[in-house]
Amino acid sequence: MEQFQTIQEQAKKNIIIADHMLIMTFPLVKDPKLLLAVVDNIHSALINTMSSLVEYERLFKRVPPFADTFQSKFNIFQGKLVERYKINKEYSKLIQEIRDIIVEHKNSPIEFARNDKFVICSSNYRMRTLGVPEIKMYIAKTKLFIEDISRIVSKNDGMFR
Repeated sequence: MEQFQTIQEQAKKNIIIADHMLIMTFPLVKDPKLLLAVVDNIHSALINTMSSLVEYERLFKRVPPFADTFQSKFNIFQGKLVERYKINKEYSKLIQEIRDIIVEHKNSPIEFARNDKFVICSSNYRMRTLGVPEIKMYIAKTKLFIEDISRIVSKNDGMFR
């Protein structure tokens, strides 16, 4: 199995975990901190899916060598692959939005739970709330993104078996 296929499988596992945590675990536990874990799995699924396409392109030498960082992969994805494969630009916005949530959480001086929502406060007191409806939307869009990228990378599937 090629590296891009392994990464793609991991992305599918991440979104299944995120979905299960939101639909099954969260209603039982009712701890809004769990929503952050769900967003973290969505983030992993998005990054792995994007990385899968970038690695696929690197395998066929259609993209230049790149560093193994989020920013370099995202630049290649946004700069070359979105146009080449006519990928919906909403996916780039989704990746960036989820990435912003993760970064805000890491840099947040204070965060708390309120009414089944998780609130992240920035140092200048700007608040971002995470609730079940928003996260369900993120999961739905991520599933579509995974399906679209799977269609692209599976075109030459017979070559790698």
